Amino acid sequence: MTRLLVVRHGQSEWNAIGRWQGRADPPLTDKGRRQAAEAAKVLGTFDAVVSSPLVRAVETASVLADHLGIGPVLIDPDLMERDAGEWQGLTRTQIESGWPDFLESGRRPPGYETDQDLGARVRAALDRVSDQVGDGDVLVVSHGGVVYTLEKACGEPWRRIPNLGARWFDLSDSALTAGLQVELIADGTIPDVL
Repeated sequence: MTRLLVVRHGQSEWNAIGRWQGRADPPLTDKGRRQAAEAAKVLGTFDAVVSSPLVRAVETASVLADHLGIGPVLIDPDLMERDAGEWQGLTRTQIESGWPDFLESGRRPPGYETDQDLGARVRAALDRVSDQVGDGDVLVVSHGGVVYTLEKACGEPWRRIPNLGARWFDLSDSALTAGLQVELIADGTIPDVL
């Protein structure tokens, strides 16, 4: 069985100003880089580090991998954030103005990638990681939408995940299950479960 600690990237420039990123590619802020460096101090050992190709995830993964002494960071395009369609680059206020009641009701605009489509491509990526690494622990640096979709597939309730927040998942041949729920805290503290 492969155990996966799926980590949301550090704060990006668009996180800092409240813009929906989707597949846009803004870099980390200085705070995002500091978050990754602090989180790296409290991680255990891993057999591999895998990342989304988006720069905010790759930058975060590189900081973590350097600290762990693991490399190179493996990149899988299917770990990319969900396509946000027409909402990409907009703030919550702009979305609510242009699409009244969509956020509240759960409706999404044209081009917005469904949970089913996102889940299928992320599961394919995780299966490839498992095939490549085998039994062991893998650090996966990705995005909030990826974490939420994985949790939903495991029947877990939705909980906001902060930058550098993380969740454990177990991947076997037949199932993906949520394991311990862990929050990486960028100030260097973490529960004793890693």
